[in-house]
Amino acid sequence: MWIICKKEWQQFFSSLTGYLAIIVFLLLNGLLLFVFPDSNVLDFGYASLGSFFSTAPFILLFLVPTITMRSIAEEYKSGTFELLKTLPLTPSQIVGGKFFGALLIVVAALVPTVIYSVSIQQLSSIGGIDVGATMGSYFGLVALGAVYTAVGICASSFTNNTVVAFIAGAFVCFLLYNGFDAISKLPVFKAGADYYIELMGINAHYRSISRGVVDLKDIIYFVGLILLFLFITQRNISRR
Repeated sequence: MWIICKKEWQQFFSSLTGYLAIIVFLLLNGLLLFVFPDSNVLDFGYASLGSFFSTAPFILLFLVPTITMRSIAEEYKSGTFELLKTLPLTPSQIVGGKFFGALLIVVAALVPTVIYSVSIQQLSSIGGIDVGATMGSYFGLVALGAVYTAVGICASSFTNNTVVAFIAGAFVCFLLYNGFDAISKLPVFKAGADYYIELMGINAHYRSISRGVVDLKDIIYFVGLILLFLFITQRNISRR
């Protein structure tokens, strides 16, 4: 499995596209946090990374599918999938290697954003940032990135077209993150079902973790989603 994981890492950074994707991710987050109005933390009057943690999930909607779109689709297209299956690896090991390789890239993209926390902490004259909430939010971002990664790899296992894999992965991630929230706000669900529908989406659990409270039910939710999409991916490649 480590061979597949290493291959994913090297493949992503073997071209300028991989570096550009991460640079654009960091640049856009930096502009939203320090430059653009409405989200500029310098205008808030207090030290907070709330705007970063509220916009990062939507930017990850584009970064993660960019990372995962070639994971399996490119193997189908180039004909190397048949060679991959001749290796002494089970389908679950292949999928696991693809998943952890892509997830390492996502984590590598998130690590430099710690500079934002340090910068705001240094700029703060009183108190500083809420360390507990910040750590919880970063944990939530990693969990969110893991779900997006599992979804992206699953989308990539259905097609040999990387563009289709990107669009499908981004669309499903958006539905999981924001779709259930939108459905719960429909008037027909105002009688009490709105709360349970909202809990089916990622956003409710991500907000819960971002408050610095890591609840077991939120962890179970994220792990369950990841295992579900990885299981579907495994079934897809086992049938080929």
